[in-house]
Amino acid sequence: MAAIARELARRHDVTVLTSKAGGLESESSDGGARIVRVPVFFRTQLAVANMPSMAAYLPMGAWRGLQLARQRPFDLLNTHFVVPSGPVGSFLSQRLGIANVLSVHGGDLYDPSKSSSPHRHPLLRRAVSALLRRADTVVAQSRDTAANVRNLYGVTRPVELVPLGIERPPAVHDARRSEFGLPENAFVLITVGRLVPRKAGTQLARVLGHLGEPVLGLLGKATSSTPCANAYLLVVGDGPDLPEMRRVAAELGIASRVRFLGQATDAVKQRALSVSDAFVSTSQHEGFGLVFLEAMAYGLPIVCYDRGGQIDFLSTPATGHVVALNDIEAFTAAVRELYRNPSLRQTIRDGNLARVEQFFVDRCALRYEALFESALRARAKRCVALRAS
Repeated sequence: MAAIARELARRHDVTVLTSKAGGLESESSDGGARIVRVPVFFRTQLAVANMPSMAAYLPMGAWRGLQLARQRPFDLLNTHFVVPSGPVGSFLSQRLGIANVLSVHGGDLYDPSKSSSPHRHPLLRRAVSALLRRADTVVAQSRDTAANVRNLYGVTRPVELVPLGIERPPAVHDARRSEFGLPENAFVLITVGRLVPRKAGTQLARVLGHLGEPVLGLLGKATSSTPCANAYLLVVGDGPDLPEMRRVAAELGIASRVRFLGQATDAVKQRALSVSDAFVSTSQHEGFGLVFLEAMAYGLPIVCYDRGGQIDFLSTPATGHVVALNDIEAFTAAVRELYRNPSLRQTIRDGNLARVEQFFVDRCALRYEALFESALRARAKRCVALRAS
């Protein structure tokens, strides 16, 4: 969202209304976009929100949005996430009489790891359905998310499809594995994301543990002693599952081969990606998966599961391996194949560098601009029709 806002701010007056957490400023500027943050209660982490903080955002966001509109009128709202931002965008759209383009991103409609996921609760499901119907335009970033609008919420209206985009990352030529405590001859796996239950990060620790185990042949005899004993895992991100990931890594005896980098800056993340050999994710569902694009931009093969919007642009063997959900044995075998076959990694690298070109944020912003123009024209036409009647 930050990347889209910066790109749109090249040609438009952009204000981003969001919540304030940690040491973030109440107001700042980012690439020409004005960022306004409202205080919320009980939020203690940047990486994750909680129910009280999301509930607090509703009145605070609505109040601040009205204030901002009095200072300078807006032409259009682009509300990201139907939960928790959807009610704020819908309220402001009605009060200000301007179009609301609602972008849904996956986890706000369906999160299989959360009992609080809106699709599980009849009242929340009806509320989300109403917000989806009320918006001037609904945008999904993947076919999976668009299908959830229809299948989970019974909303049969047209849903626009705009794949997300990333900013073109800088080339990194001076990064060294020693920065991360890695041997130069290591086979380096990397994962990037919040450490929350939906990401199932402990599975990655188990995959790393399995990589160092003997591979059994048809007669039960080991065909190789420790085929991937020099495999390491870089974990970029923070969240409530971090202690459990550390515990599992220690239990499996692989703690010395896992590096937890925490919530890293973009620069650190980019350096880590540039020294890695493959990107791995055991996420149970992704609405789209920007981290996969970031990894592709550094030429990394991707190994992930087959649930979510990433299957729009990831496939076996073109981009790496897409395996059945929670099939850890198949996941481990896919990583092992990449380990054993440097020429395959190079082929995938060349292909991923070419494929990611269509997913840079400038294209995403242009598509959003076209939808904004269409929403403005449609609303203006409705206003003329109402006056005429």
